[in-house]
Amino acid sequence: MSRLLPAGITLALALILTACTSSDPASGPLQPVGDTPPDAYAARPIPSAQIDAAIGGLDRLVTDVMQRSGVPGMSVAVVRGGQIVYAKGFGVRELGKDATVDADTVFQLASVSKSIGSTCVSAAVTNGLVSWSDPVVEHLPDFRLSDPEITRRVTIADLYAHRSGLPYQAGDDLEAFGFDRAGVLARLGQFELDPFRITYHYSNFGMTTGGEAVAAAAKRPWEQLCAERLYAPLGMASTSSSYADFLGRENRATLHFRTGEKTFEPLYSRNADAQSPAGGVSSSANDMARWLLMNLADGRAGDQPVIDPDVLRESHTAQVATGPLPSSDSRSRFYGYGFNVENTSTGHVRLGHSGAFYVGAGTAFGLLPAADVGIVALTNGSPVGAAEAVTTGFTDLVRTGALERDWLGFFGPIFGAIFVNQSKVAAPPPADARPARPLDAYVGRYHSPYAGDIAVTRDGDQLTLTIGPKQLSAPLTHYDGDTFSWLAPGGNGEPVSAVTFSGGGDLAGSVDIELVQRPRFERV
Repeated sequence: MSRLLPAGITLALALILTACTSSDPASGPLQPVGDTPPDAYAARPIPSAQIDAAIGGLDRLVTDVMQRSGVPGMSVAVVRGGQIVYAKGFGVRELGKDATVDADTVFQLASVSKSIGSTCVSAAVTNGLVSWSDPVVEHLPDFRLSDPEITRRVTIADLYAHRSGLPYQAGDDLEAFGFDRAGVLARLGQFELDPFRITYHYSNFGMTTGGEAVAAAAKRPWEQLCAERLYAPLGMASTSSSYADFLGRENRATLHFRTGEKTFEPLYSRNADAQSPAGGVSSSANDMARWLLMNLADGRAGDQPVIDPDVLRESHTAQVATGPLPSSDSRSRFYGYGFNVENTSTGHVRLGHSGAFYVGAGTAFGLLPAADVGIVALTNGSPVGAAEAVTTGFTDLVRTGALERDWLGFFGPIFGAIFVNQSKVAAPPPADARPARPLDAYVGRYHSPYAGDIAVTRDGDQLTLTIGPKQLSAPLTHYDGDTFSWLAPGGNGEPVSAVTFSGGGDLAGSVDIELVQRPRFERV
């Protein structure tokens, strides 16, 4: 969801994972070219013994990252040469309880769901239900964006590559206020669009729209489609796109919110059904290993074809640049269909993605097709870079035989910024704070075409703001003049934010809610 912090959660971590590979490849002789196609050639070889050493050092890497980050539990799996060669759990499922994490413990994947969902779409394409190039309105005729021409042209592929022009995490705020999937998708047409197909903006509900189009074409719910077309063929018996299924797993990890530099507490839950194609999958390391194997085996599960190789490769192919280059000598960063696509320092392609729930989950995976190796790391703590430190560090060791840098030290400050409240009411009220108007001046109903009606009510000296279809309420605390601080309801771990009234005389005419992406509400 969008928030006042520098990075929204579920996070747009595509930029982070692809921006951080050292420019110093391993020393040693160049790999022979032979008959290797030019676009598949990497100058540095990956010796088998180097991969062995990387796997052999994984316990030490994971233990170090967990100790330094404080995350309560982690499950890690590695695949190589068509086999699961490492699958292990560390830590506990929930702090204060004895149950430990193992390779079958089910975690919420957050935005790693995007990559899983992409392969659900690839399976549907393989089965002839849709094509990546299908216009969304062909399957969702009521779908609307603010530009009628873009509405007509935008495809499933555009939404899975985050290149529709929708702004960053459009609609995530509505989910936090209790809007369901249909309610959020119906409001995406109220956002102004950036240039079509040349602008990358990470959008949970944009991708969810793409998934819904595929589900409509298949004439079954998204959750059922993925279960039938992907999870069952791969033998992913502990994987689901439904929150209820996650809650039904006995061996599941509890979310833990970061409360200090290395401290976590099990304070919140996170139902991501509204954006299931983009953030609602739950799975285990063992199940994820089966999925990694399929991606490395050109869409096969053992001897069984699940996804057409050409369709799968299209999702692995760079479709849009994820941002401007920081310098002319930097490598470009790309997004495929639900996959980050990275050119590493050694010339080997790396596919991956991160996932994060602010309230208590951090996940990541990385694939090195040239080495036929993949890794996944699942954690039950707020995103602090632990999962990324393990997966990126491991792929360093596979590619170069050494860690290219201290990845937890690199990722930690980036993730740490999301826990800093940027609101104008985060600081104490000014010493010379202006008085509020008489409280009755604020009482009433206000309306936004985007977020619907809100109500401001008074009980004695206390104002309360109620918002959303579930009528979520929280008190307003005077800050300065017509501005109040508000700890948003909904159990999403939001920090205090600003609610500012304006206009009118005896009665305020409008109110702006800082947490809402289209913040203005007018009195009705």
